[in-house]
Amino acid sequence: MNGDLNVPLFDMVMCLSDAMDLVSPIVTGHHKRVAYIASSIAAELGISKEDEKDLIIAGALHDVGAFSLSERIDSLNWDLSQEILQETEVFTASPDYRYIGSVSHAELGYCLIKKFSPFAKIANIVRYHHVAWNQGRGKCFKGREVPLGSHILNLADAIDILIDKEREIIGQSKLISEKIIEKKGNSFKPELVDAFVSLAQKEAFWFNIVSSTIDRTLSKRVQGVNIELNPASLLSLANLFSQIIDFRSRFTATHSSGVAASAEALAKLIGLSDLKCQQIKIAGYLHDLGKLAVPPEILNKDTKLTKNEFNVIKKHPFYTYQILDRVKGLDQIKTWASYHHERIDGRGYPFHAKGEEIPIEARIMAVADVFTAITEDRPYRQGMNLKRATNILEEMASDGALDPKIVLILKDNLVKIDRFRIEAQARKAKDYEHFWEEVQQY
Repeated sequence: MNGDLNVPLFDMVMCLSDAMDLVSPIVTGHHKRVAYIASSIAAELGISKEDEKDLIIAGALHDVGAFSLSERIDSLNWDLSQEILQETEVFTASPDYRYIGSVSHAELGYCLIKKFSPFAKIANIVRYHHVAWNQGRGKCFKGREVPLGSHILNLADAIDILIDKEREIIGQSKLISEKIIEKKGNSFKPELVDAFVSLAQKEAFWFNIVSSTIDRTLSKRVQGVNIELNPASLLSLANLFSQIIDFRSRFTATHSSGVAASAEALAKLIGLSDLKCQQIKIAGYLHDLGKLAVPPEILNKDTKLTKNEFNVIKKHPFYTYQILDRVKGLDQIKTWASYHHERIDGRGYPFHAKGEEIPIEARIMAVADVFTAITEDRPYRQGMNLKRATNILEEMASDGALDPKIVLILKDNLVKIDRFRIEAQARKAKDYEHFWEEVQQY
């Protein structure tokens, strides 16, 4: 990849939607189906293409605040959906690992994504997507206006939940429509239900919901209003991705930021271009994206993993590659991010790349990942001191795991690189602390 790096925002949103689907087969495809249903209702109402695009992105991300499988399944339980803003949830990924609060996954999603400027408007749609219409009282929630998009998303969410994915779709359409009509005025805004009932007469509407080409349909709908991310915007979005990844485990809550900082520092010392250094930092934020496929009980285990558990862990770089593979412009970054467990001698995983098959940027990522993992503090143990960490890295280089030249550069600049890592992880820990403080206000 030469020259400037420009990546379509929509591709990155679909990438994150795919990643969230890894949590469980139960939720696979839910976000995209909700995005399609919401955009179809919006089009039926004559809403602008720009607002329709925002709804597609909001639909694709609406459950981003649900960090565990149980929360994801609760968010798919329509019977609970009207009380979800009052439900009590426990989050053990907060900075002090003890926070218990009463807050919905919708509020958490809002707090997560609002800091990324292209998502500012979308964040509000996500925030209120479980607010019922309640005979018009749902126009506001706690004194704040609820966007029309939130009510559309609430309806779209319910429609998808009512679909039995194991049965033929058209045969269900009448019953689904009847159930939605029953809630007209109470759960759902009447004009939105009317728009849905009109759509429900069209077989194509239902076929598209369960079509394997739903990605292509959504992509066509954002044509002309999709934006491209420059390197700085992509870095900001990758940082958001890392928060979503790291929030799932209290043991590695700032890990990706440490890897990103260490990898960037090594890349600069090796003399790579400014653009490549920025790309390596992005790869550092994204390298554990596939860990969304690993159950929290394995991620959070503080004792030795069983053979079967380690086999599950081995999936994560493979899924990182697969998820990023769909994004135009990330051809190199996906390799650098997903090769961080490959070894120079070919005995790594999951691709068993070796020697020159592993680009220098991926070798940097591997060293940065090990260095961060063994030196960072975790709730169940203190990080290694620099002397012991250096010995481990040198042993791994001698054993054919890591590139000896990169390990030597790290050793020669050990204090400097460690300072970058510590500062980056401290900033991230502060960000998390601020996040949880903000969440507790609601």
